[in-house]
Amino acid sequence: MSDYYKALVLELIQQPSELEWLEFKRNFHSSEEIGERISALANSARLLEKKYGYLVFGVVDGTHDIVGTTFKPKQHKAKGNEDLEHWLVTRLSPKIHFTIHEFQINGKNIALFEIPAATTIPVSFLHEAYIRIGSLTKPLKHHPELARKLWQSSADDWSAEICHGATVADLEPAAISRARQVFADKNKRLAGEVKEWNDITFLNKAKITINGQITHTAIILLGLPESSHFISPAQARITWILRGVDNFEKDYQHFQPPFLLAVDNIYQKIRNLNYRYLPFGTLFPEEIQQYDPYIIREALSNAIGHQDYRLGGGITVVEKEDSTLVFQNLGEFLPKTIENVLLRDAPEPKYRNPFLVNAMVNLNMMDTIGSGIKKMYQIQRNRYFPLPDYELSPDKVLVKFTGKVLDQDYAKQLAQVHDLSLHDLIALDKVQKEKLISDEEANELRKKGLIEGRKPNYIIAANIARHTEQQAEYMLLKGLNEEYYENAVLDLLKQFGQASRSDFDKFLAKKLPDVLSDEQKFHKVKNLLQKMKKKNLIYFEDKVWKLVNN
Repeated sequence: MSDYYKALVLELIQQPSELEWLEFKRNFHSSEEIGERISALANSARLLEKKYGYLVFGVVDGTHDIVGTTFKPKQHKAKGNEDLEHWLVTRLSPKIHFTIHEFQINGKNIALFEIPAATTIPVSFLHEAYIRIGSLTKPLKHHPELARKLWQSSADDWSAEICHGATVADLEPAAISRARQVFADKNKRLAGEVKEWNDITFLNKAKITINGQITHTAIILLGLPESSHFISPAQARITWILRGVDNFEKDYQHFQPPFLLAVDNIYQKIRNLNYRYLPFGTLFPEEIQQYDPYIIREALSNAIGHQDYRLGGGITVVEKEDSTLVFQNLGEFLPKTIENVLLRDAPEPKYRNPFLVNAMVNLNMMDTIGSGIKKMYQIQRNRYFPLPDYELSPDKVLVKFTGKVLDQDYAKQLAQVHDLSLHDLIALDKVQKEKLISDEEANELRKKGLIEGRKPNYIIAANIARHTEQQAEYMLLKGLNEEYYENAVLDLLKQFGQASRSDFDKFLAKKLPDVLSDEQKFHKVKNLLQKMKKKNLIYFEDKVWKLVNN
């Protein structure tokens, strides 16, 4: 058999350089370094569809000269005088059956680690997964795009994976008790039976475990804090942060499983202050909380249910003293756009963690699948608060809630304009916040007479401004009429006799609508001067403009 591995090494040194699945070492450095290399080579081999990765001692990196090594891994002792091979195996997760081969080539000692590619989940060493970037070994968490590919190639539903070695003893008894209570309240007809079930029966019925085996979902929702190592290198952590209006951090706290209990503790941390405003049709102020409890619960539960735990990061809840609350979780937003969720009659057909989401629905942690986000929009709309702001990227989802009315009269009166669909309100909300809208949204709003202006600087249309009693603001945005600008040009020329184009740009800059960009203002002045020239009011000579009757 040694002849096979001799031939293999001779073949490997023919490679032009080290590869993601191949590394050469002249001699031993440290036991930890070998563990990291095994993790990286196993994970990289999986991505490149190689059956094995290889770590070869006794070969010079760069030249690939066979020089031999004094390192004898089968005899080497790691920390605590433990055999190196056993020391490595017990610190790799999941355990992989790498093999060590020692032999000679031309009288030079060679040690070859043959490392099988990762299978169900990325291989981690001391709870950290690694990857090869060219010839370098890097933490996998620093390369989320590779982590996502690695996980996607490994398992259909990470949340349903079994935690081998975990038992019910690794779950928090108080969390199981709470889960029983919530499940019984949600399923009244089973309330009597739930009391008779043992823990395993209950967890199976609630679809938190599979045939009595502890799943990733069970650890996340019900696990003891110290049981999180069962899902390593994935992380289950929620961080609450309080920031001042200057955006400086004033306080923070980390929360670990069981998340079923953690959500209540996080809710208590959020300073949901009372907010006073005048409801429509009354002169008496009303006090409400800045953030509807349903919104906090649903947004936090969405983050837990849709987090891509495989990327190795946590969930954050950032409370700002400017009356905003921001939730962020890792992973791509699978419906692609928020409009797809809000305007679709059917629930989203694909979920990142279907087993986890289903368990959360069973424990009343989430609304019926697919309806929660739409309800959050409806709550904000009914309060006359700004609609939720979603920021979507390939690796994370961020949603921001504003806990106050930005413009009370505008918000209340706008709600009374007839025939405004949710789609219209979403688009108008973007216009109000000076955000970009699509051409399709703009065309639809323009057809209904809801906006005016040029792309991308749209403004709320005059008829809406009349509804909201904001005609003065509308006129400032829309700009004054052409006669005003013509008179301004004539007055300037009467006073100074002549003016250059740059003089007009400076003179009219503050008089033109703020919604116009600099480029649009430039063309506005250009068109104005040309129209006045056609009317024979002014003429252009020697690079300056002059009055015709001067």
